[in-house]
Amino acid sequence: MIVNLNTILQSKITDEVIIFETDTVYGIGCLLSSEKGVKKIYDIKSREQKNPLAVLCANISQVKELVVDFEKGSELAKKHWPGALTLVFEKQSCVGDFITSGFNTVGVRIPKNDTALAILNHFGPMAVTSLNISKEPAILNFKDTLEYDAVVDFIVEGKDLDSLSSTVYDVINNRVLRQGKIKLD
Repeated sequence: MIVNLNTILQSKITDEVIIFETDTVYGIGCLLSSEKGVKKIYDIKSREQKNPLAVLCANISQVKELVVDFEKGSELAKKHWPGALTLVFEKQSCVGDFITSGFNTVGVRIPKNDTALAILNHFGPMAVTSLNISKEPAILNFKDTLEYDAVVDFIVEGKDLDSLSSTVYDVINNRVLRQGKIKLD
């Protein structure tokens, strides 16, 4: 179902899967607690279970509830958040293994996008990944999200985007895992 931002914010979601714009690409996500929603995301994307999902948060307080030793990435977070940098931390036990593919780490970021932030402020942190079939390019145009209307619960109206995926940086091992929009050495 295609909805506007106000409609999604008035909806009750538990296991629903939502498509919405971020500051980089269109994302597909669900509540952090929804194992059923995460499974549906993997199925929709034809994504291998060994590839973890990231978690998008609205603010630093939400991030700190999910990760161990936030200080390891605090300087990068201060410099680049909100923005297109995913930081990988050791995870707290509240982040399910079904999100992290059994890893003891989780990638988190705060997007710089009003729609995404409104959704994350309202529903809390969400398990999110790029909207695309695995190994295909991420979706940037709103009209292309409509191809998924029959397999997701909500598509939040958005604008066309013009960006790269986020850079992924492992703060535990101090290394870039994926070079994206933000350039890090």
